[in-house]
Amino acid sequence: MRRKIIIDTDPGQDDAIAILLALAAKDKLELLGITAVAGNVPLELTTKNALKILEVAKETNIAVFSGCKAPLKRKLVTAEHVHGPTGLNGPQLAEPKIKQQDQHGVDFIIDTLRQHPEKTITLCPLGPLTNIASAIIKAPDIVEKIDEIVLMGGAYFEVGNVTPAAEFNFYVDPEAANIVMCSGIKITMMPLDVTHQVLTTKERSQKFANLGNETGKIIYHWVKYFKKFDEEKYKSDGAPLHDPCVIAYLLKPDLFSGRKINVRIETNSELTRGMSVADYWGITDEKDCPRNVNFMRHVDDEGFYQLLFDYLKKLP
Repeated sequence: MRRKIIIDTDPGQDDAIAILLALAAKDKLELLGITAVAGNVPLELTTKNALKILEVAKETNIAVFSGCKAPLKRKLVTAEHVHGPTGLNGPQLAEPKIKQQDQHGVDFIIDTLRQHPEKTITLCPLGPLTNIASAIIKAPDIVEKIDEIVLMGGAYFEVGNVTPAAEFNFYVDPEAANIVMCSGIKITMMPLDVTHQVLTTKERSQKFANLGNETGKIIYHWVKYFKKFDEEKYKSDGAPLHDPCVIAYLLKPDLFSGRKINVRIETNSELTRGMSVADYWGITDEKDCPRNVNFMRHVDDEGFYQLLFDYLKKLP
C-alpha cells in the first residue's frame, strides 16, 4: 500500500529534487497535492516553481495550491542569494502551462485530512512551517488525523545557516515552527546535522547529468547553480541536498539514525530567533519537556545518493 503524502514547499532547487524524487517513487508514495509557501522566494514564485517542476516530470495531473504569503507574525525573509532571483536558477525553464488551483493551500490541507481516514496522510514540509501551523490553528481537529509530519528544518550540532543560531526554515517563521513542535503530532525532523552530510560532490553532480534523461540534466544545472554558495561559505566539496532527505526517509528510513528528543523553537530572542532548542542529551525533566521529535543525526550518504539515482533515472 502506497503512503499518501502532501508536500508543502518553497522551491528552491533542493525542494525541486525532493518533489521529483517523490514523483519518481510512485511504487511507494501517492502524492495527493503540493502546497506552496513563501520562503526561499516570495509565494508567487514558489507556486510557479512547483508548477514548473511538475512539467519537468510530465506529471501535470498533480494539483498545486498557493498558501501563505508571509509568516504568522514576521516580515518575510527570503534566500535569493542562494537560489537565485527565481528560486530555480540554473537551467532555462519555460513558463508553466498548467495552473494552480483556486483553493487556498491551507484549506486544501484541512479538507484533504478531513476527507481521508485517520492516520493515513503524512505531511512533508520542506520550507517554513507557516501553512502547517495555519492549518492547525484554523482546524485543530486535524491534529488527530495526521499520521506523521516528516520535515526538513532546524539544527543542533550544526547550529545555524542563516544566523549563528538558526536554520533558515525555522528562522523565517519561528512561531509556526514552535506550534508544529508543540502540536502533539508525530514528527520526524531532518536538521542540518543530517543534510550537511549529503553533499553534491563533483562526482555525484556529474552522475545526475549522466542519468540518461532530460530530468537528470536539469538537476545537474540546478545543483551547479546553488552549490556555489555553500562551497564558498563552508569551503566544502559541494552543497547539501537538504529537502530530498525528507522523501528519502519515507522511502528508506534505515538510511537515517537518530533519537527521540524534546525540541522547541526560540521565538522571543532576536539574537537566537528560530533556534532549535534540542535536548539531545536528555538534560531536562521528561515531565516538563516530553520527547516530541524523532531527531535525525546521521545518514548513510552513499546509500542516500544511490537511492536518488535509482529513482530519478525513471523520470523523463
